[in-house]
Amino acid sequence: MAAVRGMKKTLEGIVVSDKMDKSVVVMVERLVKHPRVGKYVWRRAKFMAHDEENECGIGDRVQIIETRPLSRHKRWRVLKIVEKAK
Repeated sequence: MAAVRGMKKTLEGIVVSDKMDKSVVVMVERLVKHPRVGKYVWRRAKFMAHDEENECGIGDRVQIIETRPLSRHKRWRVLKIVEKAK
């Protein structure tokens, strides 16, 4: 499925690192069906995202959106904080 022009992908995940300035690492988990076995398995991916205000902390659930390349590894930015960590 190709992305339509102007429709940017959004993902939801948990912040696992906030040690950088204006950047966070977000872990996104998704459930996929194994092609041969048929069992559902969890897949994880980490994305570096731009956090302009440095407002995200470890454990926060955030929504990230696709954007132009901001640095060598950053192609996502934090759209909103869904839930703050306890």
